[in-house]
Amino acid sequence: MFKTIPENFIIGAASSAWQTEGWKGKKEGQDSYLDTWYKNERHVWHEGYGPGVATNFYERYGEDVAYMKEIGLTHYRTSINWARFFTDYETLEVDEEYAQHIDNVINALIEAGVEPILCLEHYELPTALQEKYDGWSSKKVVELFVGYAEIVFERYADRVKQWFTFNEPIVIQTRVYLDAIRYPHEQNTKKWMQWNHHKVLATTKVVELYHRKNYDGEIGIVLNPEVTYPRSSSQADKKAAEMYDLFYNRVFLDPLVKGAYPEELFLKMAEHDITFDYTQEELDIIRENTVDYLGVNLYFPHRVQAPKHKWNENTPFHPAYYFDSFELPGRRMNKSRGWEIYPQIVYDMGMRLKEEYGNIPWILTENGMGIENEHLFMNEEGVVQDDYRIEYITEHMSCLLDAYEAGSNCRGYMLWAFTDCVSPMNAFKNRYGLVRIDLENNRARSLKKSGFWYKDVISSSRLEVPDVPEYK
Repeated sequence: MFKTIPENFIIGAASSAWQTEGWKGKKEGQDSYLDTWYKNERHVWHEGYGPGVATNFYERYGEDVAYMKEIGLTHYRTSINWARFFTDYETLEVDEEYAQHIDNVINALIEAGVEPILCLEHYELPTALQEKYDGWSSKKVVELFVGYAEIVFERYADRVKQWFTFNEPIVIQTRVYLDAIRYPHEQNTKKWMQWNHHKVLATTKVVELYHRKNYDGEIGIVLNPEVTYPRSSSQADKKAAEMYDLFYNRVFLDPLVKGAYPEELFLKMAEHDITFDYTQEELDIIRENTVDYLGVNLYFPHRVQAPKHKWNENTPFHPAYYFDSFELPGRRMNKSRGWEIYPQIVYDMGMRLKEEYGNIPWILTENGMGIENEHLFMNEEGVVQDDYRIEYITEHMSCLLDAYEAGSNCRGYMLWAFTDCVSPMNAFKNRYGLVRIDLENNRARSLKKSGFWYKDVISSSRLEVPDVPEYK
């Protein structure tokens, strides 16, 4: 059977600056958090690959844009590397060479008929601000981010009409300060909450700026809310799912869409002595400057059950106090990534945004399948036969179209990623792209089978769906 793709529905792809650009042209003192982590712990990055070379997008963006044009992407989302945009982060002295690169990329995309979507921060916090101000612990960094946004809008908002402040704003501090599994491995739950709040505050301040300047476009944020399912219908399991949702999803969704943090979050923060520092003025800014739309990144479900353990009172508080993870027996898996495959999450998230969050406009900004050893799936012509990716995209896009038909205000689908790219720690281990990056041949580009298939989906405006029971 075929499903029709609505007119003006986005069918695009995404990546980020740090995962593609490489360090060509980067100046002394322009390291981001990811650069510094890589330099300090190169051994944890798969086979030593990191952001140093990445895909050479800084030099070879023209090749990638040509492939985007060939495939027919409607939109491409990437980021501006905040750490590279300035030579001085406090006086906001712009690196004109890098700023020109962003200009060139924007113009090349538009000329190719691909609409650019830009994100202001995709983990590219400048190391200088991390070292001087402890990063997003500081309200000074919030103000510097707003100043950065103002300059970026002045330069590019005439051509770029869709903006995001952050990509997955919860991720860095969760890995570093909550779970302490990434450099610099500091466990500090209150700092985790402070970073969450300051990224919410920074977003709302940038939203206020964007609207006050009357730019012709929209501004939002890309979140990665994990669609959370309880193990069973028991009250204990359902409460575990609610608590996971509170700490990891609603901490951003509620203030940025509804204009206020959940009351229960303040109660739990007080109970565990992890309340972030805030003022009433900040809460007022948040209330008055909600986002125009959302980007939502979805890959896998999260399943929880009531905790079975007795918490060690000497251990710093962690939200896992309220839940244990649960693995569904018989689940489908992407064994390369260790993630469950459950396309239903797309439909369920669409319905949640419709019913609980005012049916805010949203884009599925990331969804994709990372597979290890893709060279094993090459045919005699050297084309990766990634039917597994085609199946994955088909199922998730089908659920997105179902959500659209059910009234969810979703605007489109963006694959992660356009080309293979560097991921934190996993580097090039798992490949995500429509376009293969050949590490053994000077990072030469070539279309995978999924790239040709994606082109057909876009040109025909229809999705062929196997005749199997619908995901509902």
